[in-house]
Amino acid sequence: MKGLDRILELQELDISIDRLESRKRELEAGSDVEAARKLADEAEERVGELRLALDSVAREEKRLEGDVGSLGSRIEAEQKRLYDGTVANPKELSSIQAEVQNLRARKARLEDEELGQMERREEMERRLPALEEELAAARKRLEELEAAAEREVGEIAGTIEQRRAERTEMAATFDGELVDLYEDLRAQKKGVAAAALRDGVCQGCHEKLSAMALDKLKKTDGVRRCEYCRRILVLD
Repeated sequence: MKGLDRILELQELDISIDRLESRKRELEAGSDVEAARKLADEAEERVGELRLALDSVAREEKRLEGDVGSLGSRIEAEQKRLYDGTVANPKELSSIQAEVQNLRARKARLEDEELGQMERREEMERRLPALEEELAAARKRLEELEAAAEREVGEIAGTIEQRRAERTEMAATFDGELVDLYEDLRAQKKGVAAAALRDGVCQGCHEKLSAMALDKLKKTDGVRRCEYCRRILVLD
């Protein structure tokens, strides 16, 4: 039958096209790119959350600083009243002293809070550069993968087009019935319709053929088929 001796060449060409198609679909689905994008998004979220927290702490620190300054001014004003002689009433002087003590206690508490906010801000500022560096690296990796995927898809598409043209040319040299059988088997056998028979073993299903089947195959002039998987067999 015309083309039978080259059926494995057609099979290898089809396998290469199938692999290229599979890789193209994988790239177009973007699993690698999607994973890189997820990492970049997570890094961006961490940086964003830290910046928001940093802004909040800085605002609170500034508010406390203002409150401490305001209390300091009030303390100075009350101390001036206490010692400038404008107040002579002992009861009122005692009240002023109590107010000054109260204001100092409030000021001390606010200063402790301000110090705590300052320490939190400084700790966040120390963490931020590393997170920003991580984000920059994740974005760069994403850009590289996107560019590489786009480039590879283009290259694969060109190769597939070339090999399909080769396949069309090759298939035209085969007997029509053989091509029909081959295509039917490819659809049934996950793309592998023809296989070599090596040392009595079908390389398609890897089953060792019986002695009777081997003897029959050797005497067959037409299409040889595996007794187990029914693929087209080519004797080595």
